[in-house]
Order: sequence, then structure tokens, then C-alpha cells
Amino acid sequence: MLGEKFYIHSIYPATEGEGVLIGTPQVFVRFQGCNIGCLNCDSKETWDFNSGGISYSMDELLEEINQQAKQLKRISITGGDPMHPIHLPRVKELTRELVNRGFQVNIEASGTRVDDELFEMVSFISFDFKTPSTGVRTPISHLMHLVQQYPGKYQIKSVVESSDDYDYISKAYKRIFDQLEIHPVWVITPSFIPGTSFNRELIKDTYQWNNDQGGKFRIIPQQHKIIYGTDSLLV
Repeated sequence: MLGEKFYIHSIYPATEGEGVLIGTPQVFVRFQGCNIGCLNCDSKETWDFNSGGISYSMDELLEEINQQAKQLKRISITGGDPMHPIHLPRVKELTRELVNRGFQVNIEASGTRVDDELFEMVSFISFDFKTPSTGVRTPISHLMHLVQQYPGKYQIKSVVESSDDYDYISKAYKRIFDQLEIHPVWVITPSFIPGTSFNRELIKDTYQWNNDQGGKFRIIPQQHKIIYGTDSLLV
């Protein structure tokens, strides 16, 4: 199905709802297809590589992005998993073209892969570090590489559901600092699972865990889910 086409779940303008770029208007280009399988994923509709998306040529995709962007000049490439080997060549091709046209490009990286060619091209890297509640592991070596090679253009982002998740990432943070003497830019996102209600207590607990351990992390709840609810899409 994919071939030389771009297999896209959706393209839409929205304000960034999480991480250090929260509040930034941009266009999201969401690739269809992911095989990572996070247990608490909030976009499982993007997992299937064979259905749920639309195939675009490069010209068609750029036309749609321009129509959605209007005056916006920032693009967030997300998924699904845009860095899956099926998508990665197309993502690089698209990123190169967007940069040449004057766009700033963010890449939402799942944490399972590093690609320096892509990371050099983009303006910002949002890199996941998976917690135990996801059922997935992120190699710590990926984080070491990220913080050394891309200072000033990355964030590490972790979803937290419990104190066990917090303790897990706290140990990873300490390992990075002990080895590199670098304080990584690391954002904690209290979990909002689709179908659940606003979890004020988890946010308050996460603030407290962080305060009690010296405030290493930036706690940034998902603004779009607070505003629109946990089940809303394209926001």
C-alpha cells in the first residue's frame, strides 16, 4: 500500500497541547501506522499500517499542508510512528522539502529509534522515554546520544501514571547526569487515557513527587485534553 506514497492519518492546524512548546500554533501531520504498542496510548486509531489513513503523493501532501497552514510556519510530524522504517524515508523527504520552503519542523520521536540525518534537519525533537505503565522500554543510550548531540533543540517526554513511573524516570535522569554531568530537558506528562475523566489528583501527586526530589522535571499536563476532553481528536 505504501510504496512511494505518504500514508497519512490526518493533517490539521492546532495549538501544541503538551511539552515545552505548549501553546504554539502549528500544523500536525500525523502518519498512519505504529507497531510499538504502548498500553496507555491515546491514539490507537493510528496504529494500523493498512487502514485508517489516506495515501498522498508529495505534491498532494504539500498542497494539503499549505491549505491547512495558511500563515503558520511550524509543522509537527507525528503519528503513529513517523520514524518507523516504513515511514522514515518519506519523513526525511518531506522534512527536507518543508525546510526548503521555510517551515520549522518538529519531529515526535517514539524513543525507539535515533536518526541523525533527520534530527539534524528538524528544528525540534520531542523524544519519548517510555515508563513501565506503557509496557515499552526506551534504550538509555538513545537519551545519552540525544542530550549530547542536540542541546537546545530537544525535549525528553514521559507519560506518568504512578509513583513507580516517576521513580523509573528519576533513576534514568540520575544516570544521565552521573555519566554526562548534563541536566536533560525532561517533561513529565500526567497520563490522560481516552475515556477517563480529568485526573486532578494525579497531577497534584506528580507535582509533589517532583518537589520532594528537587524539581528535576517540568510537569506539563496536556492542555488540549483539559480543554477538549480525553476523547477529542484533531485538537
